[in-house]
Amino acid sequence: MKRTIIISAIVVAAAFGALMVFNRVASAKKKVNMLAEAQMGAFEITVTAAGELIPEKSIDIRGPVFAATTGDQGQGGSRGGQQMNRGMDMHFMELKIQDIVPEGTIVKEGDYVAQLDRTSFDNSMRDEIQNLATLESNLELKILDTAMTMTTLRDQIKNQVYAVEEARITLDQSKYEPPATIRKAEVSLEREQRALDQLRKNYSLRAAQTLTDINTVKRSVTRKRQLVEDLQEYLSSFTIKAPADGMVTYKKDRGGSKRKTGSSINPFDMVVATLPDLSSMLSKIYINEIEIARVQVDQKVDIEVDAFPGRQYRGKIISIGNVGEQLPNSDAKMFETQIRLDGADPLLRPAMTTNNKIIIKTFDDVVFIPTECIQAGSDSVPFVYMKNKTRHIVVLGESNEKFTIIEKGIQRGASVYLATPEDPEQFRIIGEDLIPLIKERQKTKNLSMLR
Repeated sequence: MKRTIIISAIVVAAAFGALMVFNRVASAKKKVNMLAEAQMGAFEITVTAAGELIPEKSIDIRGPVFAATTGDQGQGGSRGGQQMNRGMDMHFMELKIQDIVPEGTIVKEGDYVAQLDRTSFDNSMRDEIQNLATLESNLELKILDTAMTMTTLRDQIKNQVYAVEEARITLDQSKYEPPATIRKAEVSLEREQRALDQLRKNYSLRAAQTLTDINTVKRSVTRKRQLVEDLQEYLSSFTIKAPADGMVTYKKDRGGSKRKTGSSINPFDMVVATLPDLSSMLSKIYINEIEIARVQVDQKVDIEVDAFPGRQYRGKIISIGNVGEQLPNSDAKMFETQIRLDGADPLLRPAMTTNNKIIIKTFDDVVFIPTECIQAGSDSVPFVYMKNKTRHIVVLGESNEKFTIIEKGIQRGASVYLATPEDPEQFRIIGEDLIPLIKERQKTKNLSMLR
């Protein structure tokens, strides 16, 4: 019994001792992890943003535009106006993409790219062809009717000429007749002459009128024929072909969706797809309104492309948007910024995701520490807790996403706490002579903010 108790006591003591050792090791490790070393070297202030590659230049592959035929005024103006309205209707109609080659397809000039749906336009084409046939038939009938009418009028004039001749002969033969008979013959000749003059005048007016009518119908036929030809040419252009050599990329709408099979193109943006110039690529990013004031044209940018880990690209900012945009899943306004990549890489393709580090400012040989090391009291004077049980007041410089420059207060290699230590009251204050400089800088900063 005593032996069992002794063994149990030994086991408990060993377990307690192991626990104490573990706690000491864990505590030591915790203390080591809570310390950071002040570093010295190059320091960068950057703004980072994700983006995507876009070509700087590209050729648009556009859909067809209908050339409306306008009509003349006057008798044929109504038909001409109808044709013009039809042209305008077609000009403002949306077109549906029935088929398009896969994005990324390499094409040569003249190669097939897409087919637009022409179903509703085929019906219009049939209607216009039928209307043209009707107009051509009407023109033929008009010409035949005119020929018959004019022949009849010419016969009437010829007959009236004979009547005038007969009346003149009668007058000549009545010269030995009584005066009343002679007068009657003169009146008869005048009447027949007036009738002849009237027929000739009517003939001239009818000829001018029929010529105008025929010309009007001819113009209607010409316009309709031109409309049919325009429609035929328009419908033939529903088969979209490449205007140059290149790689087909889908056009993006304002909402960001790509135009593909089943999509529609509107008359104000007839681009079906694009042929990008891959020799010059841009990285398009959006900068938060809080950081946009720090970003400027010509700033250098380090770029990585997700598709090629490890590859580094350089570029510079070429444009910054003047007006912020409200993007999905973003509460702040975002400003579109474009970065031109230096050189060309045949591996790069549009829409590849990029990670961009804009270099705002660089410093050489400065001391910096993790920003989380910096503390501040109620007087807003910054300080750090040192490993040697001192609390160093520090003069701060500029910061980036992780680190802050220390202009005065500590040197390279100094060990500082990342968080407030367990016994901060035991740390001795050092660097109180820096407080006036810090206060003066804070005052200057506040005044500049008020201005």
